[in-house]
Amino acid sequence: MTNLLTALANIARNPIADLIAFYSVSNRANNMGDALETYIKDVFCGSLNESGQKKDEIYSKNFSYLGNQNNPPDIILKDGDAIEVKKIESSSSDIALNSSYPKDKLHIDDSRVTKACKACESPNTWREKDIIYVFGVVPKKSKKLQSIWFVYGDCYAADREVYEGISNKIFKGIQEIPEVEFVKTNELAKVKKIDPLGLTDLRVRGIWHIKNPAKIFSGFVDMGKTKKFEVNAILFEEKYNSFPEKDRKILESLQGENLKINNIQIKSPNNPAKLLEAKLISYAI
Repeated sequence: MTNLLTALANIARNPIADLIAFYSVSNRANNMGDALETYIKDVFCGSLNESGQKKDEIYSKNFSYLGNQNNPPDIILKDGDAIEVKKIESSSSDIALNSSYPKDKLHIDDSRVTKACKACESPNTWREKDIIYVFGVVPKKSKKLQSIWFVYGDCYAADREVYEGISNKIFKGIQEIPEVEFVKTNELAKVKKIDPLGLTDLRVRGIWHIKNPAKIFSGFVDMGKTKKFEVNAILFEEKYNSFPEKDRKILESLQGENLKINNIQIKSPNNPAKLLEAKLISYAI
């Protein structure tokens, strides 16, 4: 089955920055966000030059779930990792995750995960999946992809108890407000009948942001402005070694001036005093 190393090898063999021009031929994408997500799907399953029914068949073979904008994740690789894709405009700005806190893993008991997603690999229902955050940088007023970051959630986010603990404290604080009616919700809170006539409702929604990986891992990468297109991937060494040997060898055989695989140490998201062994895979033209 496909994995991150396969996707990176496909990018190195066929880098495409002008996604709108590439996909407009087959009418597969109407905007840059759609084009980016389609590109990510295609590099994971080698379908860049396919279209129509053939492309759909390849997707079905490689993906167990393709999601929607309102519920994580966007993609689940068949018997593999979950993927969340986001288009951003700058390598320096923070990234809005909206109502979903950053995830080290995707858990089946997450209330934002749909029933279809939970059952996507039935009858052998999954319980937990590694998740890859994919950030595509498209500068404002530009139609070209400048860079892509692939970052595994456990290299980036703390255990979910950290975020849920804060949310629960806020929720409990809101519940202490007297004489209001609360409604069950996936948001922080929903309060009905605020005024004496019961005409006004209040939604309390958390909007989560996380620092851009280009900032977090700036000590390891050179985000050079002279580069036309670049890709960086961060994953733990243990995860890298868990991929099939043939996929590792294929990617490693592509190393050269444009593609580099380096051993690095990154801070544990749960304990910054601890350094963990990781891999940085970089591609640039």
